[in-house]
Amino acid sequence: MGLSKNRIKYIRSLKEKKFRSEHNTFVAEGVKLVFDLLATCRCQFIAALPEILYAHPEIKAEEIVEASESELKKATFLKTAPQVIAVFYRPDNEIEIIDLNDKLSLVLDGVQDPGNVGAIIRIADWFGIEHIICSEDTADIYNPKTVQATMGAIARMKVHYTVIAAFLQNYSHLPIYGTFLEGADIYSEPLSGNGFIVMGSEGRGIGSEVMKQINRKLFIPNFPVGRATSESLNVAAATAIVCAEFRRRER
Repeated sequence: MGLSKNRIKYIRSLKEKKFRSEHNTFVAEGVKLVFDLLATCRCQFIAALPEILYAHPEIKAEEIVEASESELKKATFLKTAPQVIAVFYRPDNEIEIIDLNDKLSLVLDGVQDPGNVGAIIRIADWFGIEHIICSEDTADIYNPKTVQATMGAIARMKVHYTVIAAFLQNYSHLPIYGTFLEGADIYSEPLSGNGFIVMGSEGRGIGSEVMKQINRKLFIPNFPVGRATSESLNVAAATAIVCAEFRRRER
């Protein structure tokens, strides 16, 4: 049957957030990412080269299509056509029914670059952080660029979008950390095994309303101290440093 023009048009439409929201679906591409998601998410549609389908007869989806390389090339968002493209239903992550008191969680305040958000999801997965709370102006995790940047970590993470200043008020009894130039040295400051780590946007940092909820200010020092250096770290790189230090203390 092959990959029809209508199916290609549908896949391509999911680049836009309004269509992802309308259909409650998102696109994943590539063998590793798709198979990671098949283990945790319901698959609406999968198109793959014949050799992939023959090698994996256990694949379950509402619709499975044997596609040619040229058809996949027309549908893909990548520079090189993948061997498989799939459309998944977005999972329901209801923030109202979770209890994060005993967990260490990440909060993203206005992180707008899809690649950074995807990298942060991957970092959180590596360091065993299960939940990420995002402001409503943070990049959509189901943006194709974000999904690809997670390298499959999106299959294991719970990501929630909400008004984070109001959300954090419910956890004011816990440590709520943020990184600031005037903060305490992260390498000498006591760190908790639970609470929240807030990371701000690439341009403005942590917003003023969210800043009011932070009760622990941290600073990642450059080396050597006092040396002229870059103005700031990329938000994904800073997240990796902070998460690594928190987990190091628990060993």
